[in-house]
Amino acid sequence: MDLFRKKTVGQMVAESTPLKRTMRTVDLTLLGIGAIVGTGIFVLTGKGALTAGPALSVSFLLAAVCCGFAGLCYAEFASMAPVSGSAYSYAYLAFGELIAFIIGWDLILEYALQAATVSAGWAGYFNKFLETFGLHLPVELTAAYGTTPGVTTYFNLPGFVIVLLITWVLSIGINQTKRTNDIMVIIKLAIIVLFIVCTVWFVNPANWKPFSPYGLYTFQPGSTQPYGIVPAASIVFFSFIGFDAVSSSAEETIEPNKTLPRGILLSLAISTVLYIAMTLIMTGIVPYPDFANFVDAPVAGVILATGMNWLAVIVNLGALVGMTTVMLVQLYGQSRICYAMSRDGLFPKFFGEVHPKYRTPFKGTWFFGLLTAFAGGFININVLFELVNIGTLTAFIIVSAGVLWMRHTQPDAHRGFRAPGVPVTPVLAIVFCLVLIAGLNWETWVRFAVWFALGLAVYFLYARKRSKLGQAAAEG
Repeated sequence: MDLFRKKTVGQMVAESTPLKRTMRTVDLTLLGIGAIVGTGIFVLTGKGALTAGPALSVSFLLAAVCCGFAGLCYAEFASMAPVSGSAYSYAYLAFGELIAFIIGWDLILEYALQAATVSAGWAGYFNKFLETFGLHLPVELTAAYGTTPGVTTYFNLPGFVIVLLITWVLSIGINQTKRTNDIMVIIKLAIIVLFIVCTVWFVNPANWKPFSPYGLYTFQPGSTQPYGIVPAASIVFFSFIGFDAVSSSAEETIEPNKTLPRGILLSLAISTVLYIAMTLIMTGIVPYPDFANFVDAPVAGVILATGMNWLAVIVNLGALVGMTTVMLVQLYGQSRICYAMSRDGLFPKFFGEVHPKYRTPFKGTWFFGLLTAFAGGFININVLFELVNIGTLTAFIIVSAGVLWMRHTQPDAHRGFRAPGVPVTPVLAIVFCLVLIAGLNWETWVRFAVWFALGLAVYFLYARKRSKLGQAAAEG
């Protein structure tokens, strides 16, 4: 059996099943913003400021440039093969089944682990929001075991419940998912703009000096953690993860050849502008070393420094809404990746069954929704967000290399969108991804290697024998 047997665009389009097509450019843009703008602003800016100082804005720009080059490559593939599956389907087209399965396995790690990680941050903001009304959950139910040093916790109840609610919304139809996401993203954007307008007057330019205290990449005495612009970019890259999930909606999109590229690129551009504006304001109001005092809630610390306590309640609400949309889009992308892999025989049929009424992969959505809810509820996964980063960066490298390969092997294939500057654009995407991978801890590389090895075992023990493409070749 050929490990690198490939699909054609015609095969992929012919195999697509009748999911409901309702998504337009505005919906896809809001879907991308919903996935991107959330954890990065409300949680990671604290750790990022301690790692890069005021140059955190440059770190965000570096991560955005990396995603921008990769986004152009995603847009070309999405216009050429408008099917569910995102990087998994694109790898099947360019490099064959084994690489496609590994990337699909990689994306499962990205989407599920990010949603579970964000649920932990969501629970923290939810508990603070309750406190403004004098309400308190039992401390044992506010976080997973071992999450907070010196505090006895057993279960993240708020995170568990919100993931189940999101799973329910996803399972009952794309229209409900679209409306829920659109409303929440509009609320989130309004709150972020309100924060910028209200706090920009408190910026003290003296706090931006020195602008880059750690340079591009350095180690501080007695520390094994790298500091500087590049390591901070490797951290805040987590903030941009999600725009690739937009391409998973291809089979639920109207005119995907045109709307998918627009949605991917517009969501990236808008999110980048917001991130840079927010980080410049935050490091201009609070000296970067002071973020150590409120690293888990950096935006709240900035508001405290301005004295506008009334704004804290509104921003807490924005954080809750923001992180809810991130989880919604990640779980949406998760279910569509597994749906595509199941349709190809590489995952059990269970994940590919479409509900006759809701026209969604109902069972697969609930399976991973429950798995993510329990992971976020019981496991302290705050230390694993870098594992999400390396998995996503690997997917970006494969997609970018795929554009290079497809331009060489199928130059005449129909493309509704062509990435500009090929071969330079995909090569730059690959280079930027490798730079960000180099900024991650070696422990992250080891964990990723273990996950990669586990994926190979699943492929050779299960998926290879059940591949529909392989079975068709054997019968032919």
